[in-house]
Amino acid sequence: MNNAPETPGEQTDDTYDVIVIGGGPVGENAADRASRTGLSVALVESELVGGECSYWACMPSKVLLRAGTVRALARDTPGLADPGAPDVAAVLARRNEITYDWDDSGQVSWVEGAGMTLVRGHGRLAGEKLVEVTVPRASAGAGSGDAAGGGAEDDSDVGGGLGEAETGEVPVTRLLRARHAVIAATGSVPVLPDTPGLAAASPWSSREATGAEAIPESLVVIGGGVVGVEMANAYADLGARVTLLARGGLLSNAEPFAGEMVGESLRAIGVDVRTGLGVASVERPGTGSDNEPAGPVTVTLSDGGTITAAEILVATGRVPRTTDLNVESVGLDASSLGRGGALVVNESLEVVGVPGGWLYACGDVTGRAPTTHQGKYQGRIVGDVVAARYGTESGDRSPTSGDPEPAVGQEGKPWSRYAATADHGARVQVVFTHPQVGWVGPTEREARAAGIPVEAVSYDLSWVSGASVDGPNYTGRAQVLVDTQRRVLVGATFVGPDAGEMLHAATIAVVGEVPLDRLWHAVPAYPTVSEVWLRFLESYGL
Repeated sequence: MNNAPETPGEQTDDTYDVIVIGGGPVGENAADRASRTGLSVALVESELVGGECSYWACMPSKVLLRAGTVRALARDTPGLADPGAPDVAAVLARRNEITYDWDDSGQVSWVEGAGMTLVRGHGRLAGEKLVEVTVPRASAGAGSGDAAGGGAEDDSDVGGGLGEAETGEVPVTRLLRARHAVIAATGSVPVLPDTPGLAAASPWSSREATGAEAIPESLVVIGGGVVGVEMANAYADLGARVTLLARGGLLSNAEPFAGEMVGESLRAIGVDVRTGLGVASVERPGTGSDNEPAGPVTVTLSDGGTITAAEILVATGRVPRTTDLNVESVGLDASSLGRGGALVVNESLEVVGVPGGWLYACGDVTGRAPTTHQGKYQGRIVGDVVAARYGTESGDRSPTSGDPEPAVGQEGKPWSRYAATADHGARVQVVFTHPQVGWVGPTEREARAAGIPVEAVSYDLSWVSGASVDGPNYTGRAQVLVDTQRRVLVGATFVGPDAGEMLHAATIAVVGEVPLDRLWHAVPAYPTVSEVWLRFLESYGL
C-alpha cells in the first residue's frame, strides 16, 4: 500500500473490495464476515480498534459494578461475613486491565491476522463507493495500520476529522475506493441537553464515568436509562454520594416493575433517586489552573430545589453518528434520514435512498436496536450479505454456503441469514445493576400497541426453590408475554441476581416461536431458579 504523501494535503488512492467505516465491535464483525469469501476489506477507525464498548462502555462499566454485586451476594449468604467496602484502587486497576490500559494492539493484531487492512483516520463518504480518510500528518506513517497509520495514542479524532489548528500538522487526506460495497458502522454519540450552563460545567459522559482515575466524593447523574442507573449503582458501591435525576421513571423502555425494583435497590444502597424532575440550570463557577471549570457543580431543579456535587454525569441518551459522515455526498439529506439522523436500512441492511445497492449500515448508526449485541448481529448479517453477493470463494466451509442471497435492492427472507429479523420482535437488553434486569421482545404495553393479543404471566422468583437456596433475602420477579392466538412467547422480562444469565432461554423460545405445548417438555433442573419456566406454564394453565 502507498505511504503518506510528502505534499501537505495530497491524496493517496487505494482500492479494496469492501470498506468498513468504524472499527468497533460492530464494524469488526461486518468486516470479518465480509472477508470470508475472498474479498479484500479495509477497516477504517479514528480511535481505538474495538470501539466504545471495549474501552469506554460495556466492558469497563461492568467491572466497576462487579465488586458491589459480589459484596451484596456475600452479605445475603448465611455463613459469610460482610467483606466490607470495595478496594477502589483494586477495582480501578482491574478496569484498566480489562481495557488493556486503552491499548488496542491486541485488536489490531486480530484484524491483521484475519487478512484485513486497518486504515487509521477519520472516514467519511466522498461519493459513490468512495471513502475519504483524514489523519494528522504526525500519525500518517507511524504505528499499526496501513499508510494512514497511527498508534493508540493518536485517539483525539472523535468527530469530523482533525484540522491543522488542532494538531499543529497539515492533515493528510487519503481516498479509498470500494469495488463493491461500503459499510457504515460509525456508532452513536451522547446527547447533551441544551440546559443553561450545562455545557460550560465540564459534564461527564459515559466515557469519563467509566474511565475515571478516582471516585469523587459526590456525583449527580442526569438520566434514568441504562447508563444512568448502572453508573449510579457503581459509584454508590465505590463510595460516592450519588443523586440520580430522571424526568420520567427509571428504565422507561422496560416493564414498569423493572424500573421500580431497580429504584428500590438503589435507594437501599444510599442513592438519592428523584424521578419526575427536570434540570433547569447548571452552574460551576470555579476555574482551575488551566482556566477550565473546577470545583463543585450546582444543579437547579425544575421544582426550584438545588443539588451540589463534585461531578455531574449526563446520561440522557445517544443519537446515530452521521453528522460527520458526509451523507450529502451520496445523495442523502435530512429528509432521507431516520430518527436522530439514523441511516435508514432495509432488512438486509442496505441504506435506503442510495442507488446501486453499494452502501450498507449496521449498529447504532441505523437507529434500529442500539445495543452492542444487536449491532454485532447486524454486522454478521450485513457481512454475510456482502460476502455472498460479491465474494469469489464458495464451498461447504463458506459462511454463505447453501443459502441463496437476495439480489441487490431486495431483502432477505425473514429469519434467513440475510435479514436482521430479530431487530423487531426479539431485541435483547441486560442492565447490570443489582438486581440485574434482562428482557427480550416487546413490553406488554408495546405488544398491545402493536395489536398482539398477549397475556402477561408473572411470578415472584423468590418462591422458586433455587432462589431459596441462593439466600433468604433473594428478591426477583419474572414475566412472560404469551400470544394467546398462536400460543407462543413473544416477550419476557427477568429481574433478580444474575437475571441476564437467565435471558437466553427466553430469547430462544421467542426467536424459535416454540409452542407452549412443546415448552412444557423442556424440563428445568431442580433446584435452580430456571424452574420458574415450569411455574410460568402452570400459571398459564398447562
